[in-house]
Amino acid sequence: MSSVTDSVYRAYVKRLEKEIKQFPIPNHVAIIMDGNRRFADKIGIDTDTGHRKGKDKIEKVLDWAREIGVNILTVYAFSTENRTRQDGEIDELMELFKHSFTQAADDPRVHENRICMRAIGNVESLPDEVKEAIRYAEERTKDYDGFYFNIAVAYGSRQELVHAIQEIARESAKGDLDPDTIDEKTVSSFLYTSDFPDPELVLRTSGEVRLSNFLLWQLAYSELYFSDVYWPEFRKVDFYRAIRSYQQRKRRFGK
Repeated sequence: MSSVTDSVYRAYVKRLEKEIKQFPIPNHVAIIMDGNRRFADKIGIDTDTGHRKGKDKIEKVLDWAREIGVNILTVYAFSTENRTRQDGEIDELMELFKHSFTQAADDPRVHENRICMRAIGNVESLPDEVKEAIRYAEERTKDYDGFYFNIAVAYGSRQELVHAIQEIARESAKGDLDPDTIDEKTVSSFLYTSDFPDPELVLRTSGEVRLSNFLLWQLAYSELYFSDVYWPEFRKVDFYRAIRSYQQRKRRFGK
């Protein structure tokens, strides 16, 4: 990018930021981070490097979200279906998760900004070293309330719902829960996201237009936004455009 083009881009982003700050900002944004492998193929790098560049992008988006007033960010990092990928790629991803959770837990910026980190999904199915890194990050940030950062790992929404149904059935069988009192709030309280409001905005990168088993219950009335860029290429202007699109919609919640 030339210096002139860069200056024009920065001016446009600054103007866009000013505009979106004049309207309500979504409290909870969820992101399906898609396109690491296709990005790697596109520029001729290996898949592992593509995933690492995707990890670096998460840090930037976290900053962008905080800067404009988003309070909760939930990202889809590794699905239950991703386990079918080649063993070498899975091993590299697990190593990346272990490093990322540990690094974040020791990052001064996380503590300065009181960022609470949490993994959602079937965490117990992960390798021991990854579980240890997750516990380390969650323990070090559990009392923070400046910003909430959720990482969906080993996550599948249908599996989450099955787990919730099983827990509800157990409570009912014990006599601790009257089946006639079960409602939407009851179900929500048994989900991995029970401590958080549903996302107002969900965005997906890479040009794919589907939810891929992500937060299916929670997204019932979320606004959806799809970006054509691969996740490692996702820019601040792309993020701001998603926010602006959300602000331009009239949410009716089925009414």
